[in-house]
Amino acid sequence: MKKQLTIWQLINKSLQQQVPVMLLYVLQSEGSSPGRQGFFMAVNAAGDTEGSIGGGIMEHKFVEMAKEQLKENVHLGFSDLRNAYTVEPQITIKKQFHNKSAAGNQSGMICSGEQTMLLYRVMPQDTPVIQKIIKSLEQHQNGTLQLSSSGIQFNASVPAGNFYFSMTSETDWVYREKTGFINHLHVIGAGHCALALCRMMQDMDFYVHLYDDRSSLKTFIENRYAHQKKVIDDYEALASLVPEGDNQYVVVMTVGYRTDDMALRALWKKKFRYLGLLGSKSKIEKMFTDYRKEEIPETLLQNIHAPVGIAIHSETPEEIAISIAAEIIRVKNSV
Repeated sequence: MKKQLTIWQLINKSLQQQVPVMLLYVLQSEGSSPGRQGFFMAVNAAGDTEGSIGGGIMEHKFVEMAKEQLKENVHLGFSDLRNAYTVEPQITIKKQFHNKSAAGNQSGMICSGEQTMLLYRVMPQDTPVIQKIIKSLEQHQNGTLQLSSSGIQFNASVPAGNFYFSMTSETDWVYREKTGFINHLHVIGAGHCALALCRMMQDMDFYVHLYDDRSSLKTFIENRYAHQKKVIDDYEALASLVPEGDNQYVVVMTVGYRTDDMALRALWKKKFRYLGLLGSKSKIEKMFTDYRKEEIPETLLQNIHAPVGIAIHSETPEEIAISIAAEIIRVKNSV
């Protein structure tokens, strides 16, 4: 959320300083588009930018387009940038095709996808809404952002879906998005690998929860990357602490076999998007052999990514974190 927060903060700062600012948003994307639905950025008349709508020549073109539109506002006979606010709200919707054989609206890219792009010149009257968005993000809360021909709206209710877009015409359209953290990562165990994983995943817009039964553990105390840290009496408590759901990801990496076993037994009947277990191949084989002897249903075991992470022969905590993060991202982005 830090990246999103900096974009809205730039918009707010621009409004406060009366510098015209443009919001660029990917309302819809299909195929191999470089910028996915929900990517956005801000460009102001002073040349400041934050965020991204996908990079490359496509982003460069839209940034220049935004700068030109902002420049046009200033050239309407105003003596300074502040007077540009007397202009009516300016909204541009553009379809982009990433294919040189397209009849029109070519982006200059050849990745064969397409995007629906929004350019919206943010107005002074949007300031209260922008500040509500910033406050919500700072407090790690969810809400609903709505963009339409009426401008920017925001409320604290949480939508059922992450994204919604409907368009009948360039004047009849609506985009809604769940703001705040969508995905939650629950790291069970707070050792060196957990520290490296939390550091990596908080940069990927996961709300990171950390659990351990050792309050004095150095790597637990020093872990400033987890958004929430909780000391538990025993790992059986995870059954009531970790919620299930399609946006919930869990990695078990406690200090040893016994506590890994306790954590798994507390969690494996819940439905997560991802459940992984850290350990050597021999340790995993022994655990699963013991479970099968107990006649634990195979349907529970086959949902566990074990050993956790993609096979890249990782050795250091940082390499292990990369392998786990890569597997989580692969699962997250799978259809």
